[in-house]
Amino acid sequence: MEHQDKKEGEDQDPKKPNQSGDADMKDADGDKKEEEEEEVLDSDILNSSTRDIITRRRLLENDTRIMRSEFQRLTHEKQAMLEKIKDNVDKIDNNRQLPYLVGNVVEILDLDVEADAAEEGANVDLDATRVGKSAVIKTSTRQTIFLPLIGLVDHEKLKPGDLIGVNKDSYLILDTLPAEYDSRVKAMEVDEKPTEKYTDVGGLDKQIEELVEAVVWPMKEAERFKKIGIKAPKGALMYGPPGTGKTLLARACAAQTEATFLKLAGPQLVQ
Repeated sequence: MEHQDKKEGEDQDPKKPNQSGDADMKDADGDKKEEEEEEVLDSDILNSSTRDIITRRRLLENDTRIMRSEFQRLTHEKQAMLEKIKDNVDKIDNNRQLPYLVGNVVEILDLDVEADAAEEGANVDLDATRVGKSAVIKTSTRQTIFLPLIGLVDHEKLKPGDLIGVNKDSYLILDTLPAEYDSRVKAMEVDEKPTEKYTDVGGLDKQIEELVEAVVWPMKEAERFKKIGIKAPKGALMYGPPGTGKTLLARACAAQTEATFLKLAGPQLVQ
């Protein structure tokens, strides 16, 4: 009997909740969640009728539809603007591409608009006048053009005689071009700078003296020749059989004057 009473006591132990207790706890949790949801909901919605709630839902759906339509419109406008930007970039690239009209810079000018107006006594539209450097160019079609606006190249990078590429219609300077050399001249140019001296040539003292007077002095003493009024010769012709020192003398002159030495044969001059 005592053993049976202990068993019944153990079954009724308050520390071990039975199944009915668990169910009561779950119901309590569910009620608490419902109360929290009701608190979150707007009091107007809770007090509204079913018809009012349906009407409000339709208004919200209509607003959502309008916002989606506005978003699609903005997306379409964005795409159109991106395509327009791409077209403009392509046009700029095409305008900067070759073939350019080739020309040369004649002069870089800095015009003073106020001074010109005062001298001529005429009214000048300052808004229509470009401020900054101007340029005079000569194109390959033998046209001399004045540019109030130079173009895409900074005026500090330009100097008279530079080879430039200009637009065929507006003549604006788009780019600077490398100096133009004839390919045949580049082939004639000797890569190594001559190092020969007159002392390397023997028995040609008179020829060396004449060559120095005809070639070296006019190049190194050009100012003195100009002051005295002496017209320098255009060059000197050396002739003689092979192996007599003609080329060696020419290389020695090039070394003394620090000039470029070109080596070419007679038939190439005819071409």
